[in-house]
Amino acid sequence: MGYRAMFVAGFAVGFVAGSRAGRERYDQMVKYARQVADMPAVQKATVTVKEKTTEISKTAMAKAPDVAKSASAQVPKMAKSAMQKAGRGASAEGDDTDDVSADGHLVYPAEDGQASADGNRYS
Repeated sequence: MGYRAMFVAGFAVGFVAGSRAGRERYDQMVKYARQVADMPAVQKATVTVKEKTTEISKTAMAKAPDVAKSASAQVPKMAKSAMQKAGRGASAEGDDTDDVSADGHLVYPAEDGQASADGNRYS
């Protein structure tokens, strides 16, 4: 709904800017906009949307700490699971190889399983 309102507002501004009628057409559009804004149904809808938005934001703010705690507890589990599914996790024999060298650089496997000239796994 917000996109539609933005589109209508942009269309109105573009129409006024490109209109040859100029000020009269602008005044007419403002008059119609005020008439719509003054309608009881529009005012009621505006109040309802504001109240619902406030209610939802308060609920979200109350739940945010709990969601953050549960999410932070789940991230390591999900990362381990993803690494295992990608074939990068520890093997069945307990070989816990790492893809980071001692100096902190990523280590990439050499092509065809061969070590590179300097003996490291990267190519």
